[in-house]
Amino acid sequence: MVTAEKSGPRTPLSRDLVLAAAVDLADRAGIDALTMRGLAERVGVEAMSLYHHIANKEDLLDGVCEVVLDKLNEVVDGQPKATGPDDWKRVMRERILTARGIVVKHKWLPAVLETRTTMSPATLRYHHELLAIFRTGGFSYDLAHHALHALGSRALGFTQELFDPAPGSVEEEQAMKAFEVMVDQVPLLVEMLSEIAHDDPESTLGWCDDQTEFEFALDIILDGLDRKLAEETT
Repeated sequence: MVTAEKSGPRTPLSRDLVLAAAVDLADRAGIDALTMRGLAERVGVEAMSLYHHIANKEDLLDGVCEVVLDKLNEVVDGQPKATGPDDWKRVMRERILTARGIVVKHKWLPAVLETRTTMSPATLRYHHELLAIFRTGGFSYDLAHHALHALGSRALGFTQELFDPAPGSVEEEQAMKAFEVMVDQVPLLVEMLSEIAHDDPESTLGWCDDQTEFEFALDIILDGLDRKLAEETT
């Protein structure tokens, strides 16, 4: 946890320190707990002091996303690079699953990213490296462009679900009750839900976004792109 010292020399407040504390607060208490007042208490200052480093709530949200994405870039940049058509898919898969491993530790991140209106420098750099993998693999710019669209948010390790109540939430309970009431009208959905279950709840970001489903969809996309690449180069 990032906090200012209660006694002795105080660590000078900086944007980096404030954002590190903000990420820690969001991780521990959820994104709704990330307020200027709550953050000020976290670092041991008055709320007005934060405005020397953070312009407003939107700047704060941009900042916490940038902190996590900078870390993501740092980790994936240390991985082996693609060398050609024979290993682009393996490298791409490893990179995306590594990104997912980081995102899962910051469960608030997908929802916040979806509210951002511009791509941050860290996001642009991450996608630039994905494009580099595609190009090294032999993709034309046209096919690489299609590939990035096909991956969408999955490129960053998460999926945008049509319906995504948090596990154990009131919304999930209401959804299950709705299925029970409509059992005669939607029997196949009810039967499916009675059979499936999350084997690893800690790996999930939402109602049906567990690791198995993520990898299943990712592999379908990458296999399909591999076939398209073969068609393009023959």
